[in-house]
Parts: sequence; C-alpha cells; structure tokens
Amino acid sequence: MLKIKNLFITALFFAPQIFFAQYTDVINSNRPGETMSAYAVGKSVFQAEFGVYGIKEKHDLLDYDASGFGTDLTLRYGAFLEKLEFILDLEYQMENFDTPYTSYKKNNFRQTVLGAKYLIYDPYKNYTKAKNIYSYKANHKFDWHSLIPAVSIFAGANFVGADNPYSFSPESSISPKIALVTQNLFGGGKWVFVTNIIADYISTDYPSYGYVLTLTHGFNDKWSGFIENQGYKSDFYSDAIVRGGAAYLLSPDMQIDASLSTNFKNTPSIFYGGVGISWRYDGRYKEKQMEFKKEEKAKKNKDNDMERRETDYQEQERKRKSKYE
Repeated sequence: MLKIKNLFITALFFAPQIFFAQYTDVINSNRPGETMSAYAVGKSVFQAEFGVYGIKEKHDLLDYDASGFGTDLTLRYGAFLEKLEFILDLEYQMENFDTPYTSYKKNNFRQTVLGAKYLIYDPYKNYTKAKNIYSYKANHKFDWHSLIPAVSIFAGANFVGADNPYSFSPESSISPKIALVTQNLFGGGKWVFVTNIIADYISTDYPSYGYVLTLTHGFNDKWSGFIENQGYKSDFYSDAIVRGGAAYLLSPDMQIDASLSTNFKNTPSIFYGGVGISWRYDGRYKEKQMEFKKEEKAKKNKDNDMERRETDYQEQERKRKSKYE
C-alpha cells in the first residue's frame, strides 16, 4: 500500500484526494458540506464527524415561525477492503413553532441512515502523469485526465421510528437509500468537485430524489473553503439550498469547520448555520504500515545476504582455481 505524501491539496478536508490509496496523511472529512466523498477513510481507520447547528424557518403560506437547533453525527469505518467504508449517519433536531393561534414543539431524529460505500473506479490507479523536462508549458497545461471522475456507489437504509414528526407517516419504517458519487481533482489538487445523485425513501409512498454539488478549494495547508448546491424533490417536500463554509486543520487527525445555509423560497424560508469537528483514529492502520515496512526490510536484508553469500562463494571458487593454475 502506498502512503500518500502531504502535498498542497491536503487542505481539501471535505473530499479525499484522488491517488492510489484511500488513506491519506491528514484527515479527510465530509464536513461541513453535505456531499459524500468518493473515497473511503482507509482499511481499519475509524472516523467521527460531529456538528451542532441552529435553524430558523418562516412559512408565509402556513403562517408560522420556527427556530431551534440540532446535532449531527457521522461515524465512518473502513473494513475488509481498502475501497469499502461503513457509514452511520444520525441527525437529531429540536424546534419551537409559533403560529397566530398556538405554539408547539417538535423534536426527533431527522435522519438515521446505516449503509456502506464502495469505490468502483479510480482514474488515478496505475496512472502517472508524464513529465516533460524540456517544457514548463507542457507540464502546466490543463490535465484532461482530471475530467475522468472517481466513482463510488452507496447503499443503505433509512430507519424511522413511529410518530416521528419529521416523517410523512406516523408508522415506523425501514426504506432503502442509494447514491451515485463522483469526484474530480483539478488544478494540481487545489480544487475538488464532488457530485452526489441520491434516491431516498425508495419503497415508501413519498420517495425523494436529489443531488448535491460541492466545489472545494484549498487556500494553504491549513485552510480550505467550499460552496455547495443541494436540491431534492418529492411529493412530500422539495427544496433547493445553497451552502458555504470553511475548515481549519488542527492536526493531521483533527479539523474544525463552520458553515451557513439558506434557500430561495418562502414556503418555508430556511436559514441555518453550524460548527463542527472531525476526528479520526488511524493507529491500527499505521501499525499495519510499520509491520509491512518491517517485513519488506527483512525480505530485502535476506535477499542482500543471499546475494552477498553468492558473491563470496564465487570469489572463493576463483581463488581456489587460481591456486592450481
């Protein structure tokens, strides 16, 4: 397994780099955007992404105002294969609603999703960009290979409890969720573009279909920023949201972030902002890397010893022959 070196693009925290491995030297978090990246965290790597947010809604047609806050937690674990990642995605929200006639509260899980993501195509596997030692222009022209995206598929299930006020049905349910994920790297790693095409609540009376487009830019080895457009449509609810934010790398295994989101309609109008933190544990991955290096070193030393013994034997044979000549 090749270990990725920390280049300028390691500032792109929201979307993992496109190289030969899933694991990178610094954490790669999906936060604070809503897109799921094409790449896994790496085999035996555990990652937690946690955030809190405040939200404000106003519905002109139904004549209500709402405000509240929520928390979201995503747990990611790479297992069995370098390209495979298991994901648990949770979101809990509490809101106060005020109308001209009454006030009430609602709180519950807005989302509970368990699933797995698998990388089915990596355009950078077994690919090396040719260098032209005679031409600066040739080495810095647009790389057409970057138009080929990495592609992953996600398959999972939504778990909804009974009497959930955020659900379209009072009954508990389990329904499929699938997503197609693509990811492109541009500008030598300064830009990452991620697309998610999503089909949600597929087997229910109100299936939802949507997309998320995220463009991330690394300013330096600590700071990065992103802009995002998210849209979804169903017979129960449809909307389009724009989002922007930034992240800062505290250490190779930890980052903090902040973001703002809004939409462009008044049924309801939505505005919310949040902050978050992402942390990973890759100790077992590093241990495996060290074991692999030790095995490689031992094998190399063994080969060198065998080659040295062969050389010594040949030298002894030459001396023996010269003695009798």
